Amino acid sequence: MATTNEPPPDEIQWRHPSEAQRIGGIHSNSVLFYFAESPFFDRTSNNAVIFSQAIYNPNMAHLISTREAFEGRLKQMSGLEFIVAQEPAEMGPGMGTGVWVINKQTRRKREPEDEIVVHATYYVIGENIYMAPTLADILSFRMVTITDALRKCFAAADNARTWSPALGHGYKVAPSTTNAKEKASESKGTTPMPEAQGNKAATEPKKTTQSALDSRLIEHSFMIHMQYGGDYMDENPITGKPGEFHLSSTGRKDKLQTLALPNLDTSFKKSALSEPEKKDVKGEKTPKTPTGMSKLKRKKSKPGATPTSA
Repeated sequence: MATTNEPPPDEIQWRHPSEAQRIGGIHSNSVLFYFAESPFFDRTSNNAVIFSQAIYNPNMAHLISTREAFEGRLKQMSGLEFIVAQEPAEMGPGMGTGVWVINKQTRRKREPEDEIVVHATYYVIGENIYMAPTLADILSFRMVTITDALRKCFAAADNARTWSPALGHGYKVAPSTTNAKEKASESKGTTPMPEAQGNKAATEPKKTTQSALDSRLIEHSFMIHMQYGGDYMDENPITGKPGEFHLSSTGRKDKLQTLALPNLDTSFKKSALSEPEKKDVKGEKTPKTPTGMSKLKRKKSKPGATPTSA
């Protein structure tokens, strides 16, 4: 089966200017016959049956002379038909033909009223004929439009979002827009000088660069945290006091203790414990004089030796 690339019926715009001119323009008595030339018309409908019978049967020619007679004959039959549902509001001279609404429907004879099922609706605007979309098509189109708008909204919000280690999450502030009247009413004194404009233009790239650096810094910091998250504790604490700090794991105290152990004189300790009385035999030392001068030593005289006078 060969596939065709024909557009959907509700996307087709059909017009036939020469046919509209042949039937004397589009009006109340010719609108259904002009619609019968379009691709939307069904050749098996009751409209086609009545039209073909009126052409070959002179007794039925009056049925196609006016729209009222033609539609009156359609209402007496059952089956598929095309009928005018709404007429243009105004049909004055020079105002055009307006908008005609034609329904494609199936009529079933019932009592007290006929059962009518509408299958499609068509619009005749000037010489153009359009097919009205169904409710499902309208809802589908609206949903697609809303989804596309939301997708663009989320992308715009994501682009406006910023993050910095100091401030966290935030959004860029949109530049304030002023009306032309407000701009015209501003005084000339508030107009920035060329130097100020140059400085402002020079700071804008700096802000952008700083924002990029902040983003790179947080990414680098997070990567370091994920890689060395358990190694940031200080396993070598600092001890001491200000001016004498040292690392406790350097082993300075242990080295001092190990060096001092061989220099201990154990024999001195034993002599001091075994002979405690010898230590007490010695007299107490005389305190020094307050002036810091030592006492004069007295000479001892020898016994039996007396000095003789000359």
